[in-house]
Amino acid sequence: MSSSGPVPTASVQRRVVLVLVLVQVVGGVGNGAGLAVGSLLLKDISGSSGWAGMAVVMLTLGAAAFTIPLSSLAARAGRRPALTLGWVAGALGAAITVAAASLESLPLALAGLGLFGGSTAANLQSRFAATDRAQPEQIGRSLSIVVWSTTLGAVIGPNLTGPGASFADLVGVPDLAGPMIFSAVGFGIAGLLTFVLLRPDPLVRSADAAPAPRGLRAALPYARGRTLTAMWAIASSHAVMVAVMALTPVHMEDHGAALEVIGLTISLHIAGMFALSPLMGWLSDTWGADRTILLGQSILVVAACVAGTSGSSQVQITIGLTLLGIGWSASVIAGAAKLTNSLEVSTRPVVQGLSDLTMNLAGAFGGLLAGLVVAVSGFGTLNVAAAVLTIPVVLLVLSGRRVAAGAV
Repeated sequence: MSSSGPVPTASVQRRVVLVLVLVQVVGGVGNGAGLAVGSLLLKDISGSSGWAGMAVVMLTLGAAAFTIPLSSLAARAGRRPALTLGWVAGALGAAITVAAASLESLPLALAGLGLFGGSTAANLQSRFAATDRAQPEQIGRSLSIVVWSTTLGAVIGPNLTGPGASFADLVGVPDLAGPMIFSAVGFGIAGLLTFVLLRPDPLVRSADAAPAPRGLRAALPYARGRTLTAMWAIASSHAVMVAVMALTPVHMEDHGAALEVIGLTISLHIAGMFALSPLMGWLSDTWGADRTILLGQSILVVAACVAGTSGSSQVQITIGLTLLGIGWSASVIAGAAKLTNSLEVSTRPVVQGLSDLTMNLAGAFGGLLAGLVVAVSGFGTLNVAAAVLTIPVVLLVLSGRRVAAGAV
C-alpha cells in the first residue's frame, strides 16, 4: 500500500488521529522511563562515565536501523503493521536490557538499547501517519497533535525512576532496570493497541495506482531543494538536542543531584519537546514553516547558553533543558510539515523514512561526540558546539527564502 490522497471522510481522519494519540500516550511512558535511566544504567554496568553517552547512541542507531524497513513496509502493507512491528521491537529491546542489567553484560545492554530504538522509529513515523489523510493546510496541526500526545506518557515516564527502583527490588533486578520493565510493558501495550485499533489503515491507495517507491535508493533523488532543507533542519536540531540531553544526567549526577531531581529535569525537557506541539503546528501552518524553523534555532541557541553556564545550579540546568525541548519542537515539527508539503503524496512514506534515518543518525553522532567532548573539555564546551550547529540551518532556510522570492 501507499498513500493516494486526502481523507475520503473527515471521520476517518479523526479516528486515525485519536488512535495514534492513545498509542503515543502509552508508548511515551515507555520511552520516557527508559530514556531517563539508559545512560546511568550503562555507567553502572561498565563502571565508567565514558560509556554513558552510548545509551543515546544505541537508541538512535537502533531507531535509524528501523526507519527505512518500517517506511518500506508501510508503503507496501500500510502503517498498521509497520508501527506495530516498531513497538514490539522496542518491548523486546527493553526486556533484553533488563536481563543485561541483571547479568551485568555491557554488550547485551547495548544490543537491548539498539532494539529499544524500534519504539523511537514507531513514535516518529506515527506523526507522519497522522498526515496521510490530512488536507494540505492541516498537515502541521495534524502531526503536532500526535507529537503533543506523547507529553503525558513522556513526562510520567522519567518520574517512574523511584517507583521503578522499588519494583526492581520486588522482582530481584538492579534498581535502574526497574524503569526498563515499565518500558517493556508500555511498548507491548502500544503495539497491541496499534494492531487492534488502527483501522482503517491511514495509508491507503487505489487498486490502479502506480507502486510507491520503496527503499533508501528510491528516496535519495527526492532529497533536494525544499525537501533537503527540511531534512537538514530536522536532523541538525535533533543532533543538538540529543548531544546536550544525553550528558545532562551525568553532568547533574557529578554535581550531586539526586536521581529524582534528574528524572524531573528530563521530564520537563520532554514536556518542552511535546507540550507546545499544537502551537508549533499552528505556527507552521499559519506563520510559515521557515519562520517557525528559524524561531526554533534561536531557542536552541538560548538553551545552549543557559545549560552550558549552569555549573552546579539545578534550577538553571532545568531551565536550559526545558528550552532545549521547546527549540527542538519548533524546528522538528515545522521541518516535518515542510518536508511533507514539499513531496508528492506517493513519494512521502519512503522520503519521510529517509528523513527519520538522517535524523536518528545525526542524533547518534551527536550523542557519541557528546561523551568525547565532555570527557576532554567539559559540559560547557559541548553546549558551545551545539549552538554552532544551528548556523547551517539558518543559512539554508534564508537561502531558500531568497530563491523563492527571486522566483516570484
